[in-house]
Amino acid sequence: METRTVTREAETELPAKDEEVPQNGDQEETARTEPGLEAEAPGPEAELEALRQELEAAKAKSAEHLDGWQRARAELANYKKRVERERAEAYQNAAGAVLTRLLPALDDFERAMKDAPDEPAVRQWVEGLSLIQRKLLALVENQGVTRIEAEGAQFDPNWHEAITHDESENHSEGQVIEVVRQGYRMGDRVLRPALVRVAK
Repeated sequence: METRTVTREAETELPAKDEEVPQNGDQEETARTEPGLEAEAPGPEAELEALRQELEAAKAKSAEHLDGWQRARAELANYKKRVERERAEAYQNAAGAVLTRLLPALDDFERAMKDAPDEPAVRQWVEGLSLIQRKLLALVENQGVTRIEAEGAQFDPNWHEAITHDESENHSEGQVIEVVRQGYRMGDRVLRPALVRVAK
């Protein structure tokens, strides 16, 4: 009789087969899932605001880079234009210096052709000189050099240089009477002004 009672008491102390005994890991998980200890996840509005701020920062940086790139591109274009302009000016200066030295030879040819004798014995010689003069003139003109028109024109100190002021009944005051030495220009640049006599 006593043995049966003891077994019943022991049976009441043991857990039922269906009940699970909580282990240590389960206790920690239960503690984590308790409402007071749960970590709050950021809401969708906070995430959206953060994304907006990142987008604005990226846009600002992009605009800054674009502005810098455009400035660098403009500076490069200006530099290329300046280099081309300086190169053209240097070429014109060099060409002008060389052509200015050829102008006295043109003057000599012009004087020689004015005083050339009209005799059959020297006709071929005169024609040869004329051919050389034309070639030299063509060479000078191909470089953009042109004569300054002065005969009968109104005196202009930008293009002409007066050596005398003479009275003339056939010319108005300030009009060029005679061209003593031809003047030449290269574009708007005067290589040599025309030496002229001016009416007063």
